[in-house]
Amino acid sequence: MSTDAPPPTAAALGTTRTAQALGAHLDQHVEDAIAALVDAVDPPTDADLVRDIIRSAARLGRDDTARLDLKIVRAAIAEMRDAFALFADYRDVPKVTIFGSARTKEGSPLYEQTRQVAKQLADAGWMVITGAGPGIMLAGMEGAGVERSIGVNIRLPFEQSANEVITGDPKLVTMKYFFTRKLMLMKESAGFVALPGGFGTLDETLELLTLQQTGKAVPAPVVLLDEPGGTYWHGWTRFVRDEVEAGGYISPHDIDLADLTDDVAVASELITGFYRRYHSIRWVGDRLVIRMTTPVSDAALDDLNRRFAHLCTSGRIERADPFPPERSDDDVVDLPRLALHFDVFKMAGLHHLVRAVNAA
Repeated sequence: MSTDAPPPTAAALGTTRTAQALGAHLDQHVEDAIAALVDAVDPPTDADLVRDIIRSAARLGRDDTARLDLKIVRAAIAEMRDAFALFADYRDVPKVTIFGSARTKEGSPLYEQTRQVAKQLADAGWMVITGAGPGIMLAGMEGAGVERSIGVNIRLPFEQSANEVITGDPKLVTMKYFFTRKLMLMKESAGFVALPGGFGTLDETLELLTLQQTGKAVPAPVVLLDEPGGTYWHGWTRFVRDEVEAGGYISPHDIDLADLTDDVAVASELITGFYRRYHSIRWVGDRLVIRMTTPVSDAALDDLNRRFAHLCTSGRIERADPFPPERSDDDVVDLPRLALHFDVFKMAGLHHLVRAVNAA
């Protein structure tokens, strides 16, 4: 699922100018060497992007960059390349990432919840991504089975080697840095299930919600799954409402970016049902385009406008043909579309709109 960036803000324009500066030419002899190298590499597509990557590396070499910083860049690029190569073979398979504690005991209620939700999603045609360690990560892979599992492991001084389900399997990649690992755990998935856990789980869950809240990631279902009768996520939600939302640090209803349940069947439906009709979004200028697998009826469209008019900065939610940028990219031009001038400060509302489109 992919999307163009939302309309540029002042901060985004600043980022664009930075990117343009990084793309500025080096000395001509360096540019000629880069061009020769790109020709030798002969990338099948996107030679311009490969050229910019090499150009950035050349600038790092000229900038008196500290050796440690260069090591970070080298490792990060190598890790991302390995991960991209792993995931390339499964690009068209829907994937769900499961987060949770490495300390969860085998056979505990949370462990069994994870096994069951992973099995249900795997049976529905999804692949399950975890951090490849013990606890919740092992439970997810046991539930999905090795053929439906992908592992993104992390090297730590005290833990963790990959679990026995995925060890030796080609669908395992091990990373040095948390930031590259989190990139792959989040970038590659169309749905997320978070089980109770420690700082790492909370960090991953909050980053997910931040990406959804700010529109830096496409809409995706985020399910907070607890053991039957569990209180972990209820307590977390209470804190967010009573302290974070009440303090004005987030907008009302931002918490709606996640769904809380202790029912495995509900969790599975929240993931798979998010794509019952909804396919993807794309920004075209200042319009948000929602692509669907099947069209909505006239009555359903009127109902969407009645319920979600507050999400439009102007006009209505309307049917649309593929826009010129979509046609030039051959971007699922066969699918029906809705378009609206969307209020980018109401991302939680977009989740509700997607659910309503699916139910229409």
